Amino acid sequence: MTESHQAHIGMDIGGTSTVALALDPAGQVEAEIQLPTLKGTQGLLDTVERAVAGLTERSGRDRAEFTSLGIGIPGQIDHELGMVQHAYNIGIDSLALGPLLQERLGIPVSIDNDVTAAAIGAAHLMHLEGTTAYLNLGTGLAAGCVIDGLPVRGAHGITGEIGHLAIDPLLRQCPCGQKGCLETVASGSALTSFWRPDASGHLLMTAVAAGDPEATHALEQLIAGAATAVRLLVLTLDPHSLVIGGGLRLLGEPLISGIRENLDRSAAVSPFLASLEINSRIRILPEDSSAAAVGAALSYQS
Repeated sequence: MTESHQAHIGMDIGGTSTVALALDPAGQVEAEIQLPTLKGTQGLLDTVERAVAGLTERSGRDRAEFTSLGIGIPGQIDHELGMVQHAYNIGIDSLALGPLLQERLGIPVSIDNDVTAAAIGAAHLMHLEGTTAYLNLGTGLAAGCVIDGLPVRGAHGITGEIGHLAIDPLLRQCPCGQKGCLETVASGSALTSFWRPDASGHLLMTAVAAGDPEATHALEQLIAGAATAVRLLVLTLDPHSLVIGGGLRLLGEPLISGIRENLDRSAAVSPFLASLEINSRIRILPEDSSAAAVGAALSYQS
């Protein structure tokens, strides 16, 4: 097969939906599809197969023209073995997803944590060089890191699980068993657990605009937790760029400006933090970005 006919598939598998796309040899998206994620082992395998079939149709390529399939998925990932563990929001406890898919599809398969995949994709799409930290503010709170184009995965596939650092003074109970995890203040699950069960970004901002004091407090806690996560990533990784992604980033200026103001207040009383110029490193993932799917497609080479 000539290089001009090679293409790669990337998928971002979430608890509700799966985004899949095909990249041409130049790294450009040539086809994209979104479909519901079916839970459990059989449901997950069927979801991937349906997505591949949809991409072959939309791209006009035969399956044999796709030289790799990369998947970003929640959970603890063994990249080398293609194992997924603890992906409970899609009904998976432990699954050799990579080998199973490779056998069924006949395509080399690469599996990554979804936030790691998003970090790879963000660095690629936003043309970021050096060290890039990616902060995912979504249903949960987690981070990814890419250094000179290569992701940092760690010894056990849990690099970036900063949401379970138990350092928040509110000491709220976390499902992981600890108290005070950052995820209990700076995540969508925190809003549904500690503000109201039907929480959404739109509902939160509507309530804040209406002067609801509990909503305002929830937003303040979200901002404080996110700013703590930003400082944590800068102090541990010293990245050239720090990208804020995840669904909560779509809250827009109230959240982003709040994070920047919190960082400025910290810098105002600490010459050390001021010298780090943290705010100058922050980038926001564009609203329509498919960073995780693109990063998954590129993970075959990293």
